[in-house]
This record gives sequence, C-alpha cells and structure tokens, in this order.
Amino acid sequence: MVDTLGWRCKFGVITPSTNTVVQPEYAAISPAGVTTHIGRMHIPDEEMSSGDDFDELIRRIDIALEDAAERVMTCKPDYFVLGISSESIWGGGVKKAAEIVERMQPILNGIGVSQAADALPAALKAFGVKKRISVVTPYFPVAEPHIQHFAADIGFDVVKTHHMSCKSPTLIAHTAEEESWAALREVDGEDVEAIVQFGANLPFARVAAEGERRLRKPVIAVNIATFWHALRTAGISDRVYGHGSLMWDY
Repeated sequence: MVDTLGWRCKFGVITPSTNTVVQPEYAAISPAGVTTHIGRMHIPDEEMSSGDDFDELIRRIDIALEDAAERVMTCKPDYFVLGISSESIWGGGVKKAAEIVERMQPILNGIGVSQAADALPAALKAFGVKKRISVVTPYFPVAEPHIQHFAADIGFDVVKTHHMSCKSPTLIAHTAEEESWAALREVDGEDVEAIVQFGANLPFARVAAEGERRLRKPVIAVNIATFWHALRTAGISDRVYGHGSLMWDY
C-alpha cells in the first residue's frame, strides 16, 4: 500500500522554523500525487545587524539539522530535501554539501537528497550557461566569500552580487517584490549570462519567472531549482507552467 495523497512521492523537507517561503513555493510546483512534509530547525528570530550575527544564525541552523531530519523522517518520506541554501555552501563550497549528506546518512536510511549545492549547478547546466553569473541574496556581505567559493567550485565566475542584509530571519520573507526587482536590475548586465538567487526564505519565484521574460536570460530562484532537482532526481518528470522555464522546459 502507498500513501493516499503522496502516492507518487513523499518529500521530507527541513527548513528553519522562521521560514515561511519554502513550503508554499514547493507546494506551488508539486504535481498531483506528490506531497511535501516539513520538519523545522528551531532557531530564534533575533535581530541581525552584522556579519557576525549572520554567522551565528548559520551556526544555530547547523546545530539543529539532525533533530529536524529525525522528526521529518518519522513520516517515512521517499526523498529528502534541504530547504535552506546557505547551509548547503557555508564554509566549504561543494565540499560542505557533501559533508551534510554524509552527516545525514545515518538518519536518512539511504534515501536520495537534494540541496541547493546540487540544484543550482544542475539548473545552470540545463540552461546551457557557460561561465558568467550574478547573484542576489538576502544575506549580509559576510556571505560573499562563501558564494565566490561555491561558484568557483562549480566552474562559474560571479560578475556581480547584491546582498540585501535583511534584519532578521523572518523579515527576509517580508521583502517586497519591488526590492527584489531592484536587486535584479542592479546585478544584470550584458556580460551576465544568468542570475542566481540564494536565500530560501526570500520570496523570489514570481520575480524570477517574470525576470526571465523581461531580461531574456535565466533567472534561477533557489527554491524552484532545489525542488525541481528533487522532483527530477526522484523520477517525477511533470512540467509545471507559470513558475519559470526550468519547471516547464527541463
């Protein structure tokens, strides 16, 4: 017997307790028979005013990783998704992502895993992007070396970045689409092949889809890319219209 609603695939997803964007953005591109089930990494919603504050936020998220994974695994998911992008690359590029998977294996019992560090290079490859990208994040500038390290590891040059320096974890989700649009315009240029967004609590799916049409280049929202990667890796090939060309064309 299979799960009545998640008869094709149940995805176990972990994301911070302050995140209000991953769940609805994943649900919006979930085909029939696919369900997502959220485990929360408990973190306080404290004000951030510096790079040190943001580093402390990442430390707290990292500490909470295993507990959240153990909780979500009790629903017996078929596949696991890390619904936070900074954790996937912070302090080690692609090596950090591999270490996370290794840490999770005793909990995950061999099921597949997708995270931003897997999804973003796969999306860039699908679009045929060769080298030069720009990046938008809700992070503080302390993220810059981590972004650069990751991009270099996967073979890309970061031409421009824009860090929004959001003032608390929950306030990331309060970012107006106009502000995200301004960030897109700031990092765009004739020498930019694609724009990549980090920050899983930044509501960016609609901005990215419209950005592709206006800028005539790939604009990759991290939540769409991460769940696209999870779906395709789990054998779900449905195309979903209205959320950017990644979900429709690839």
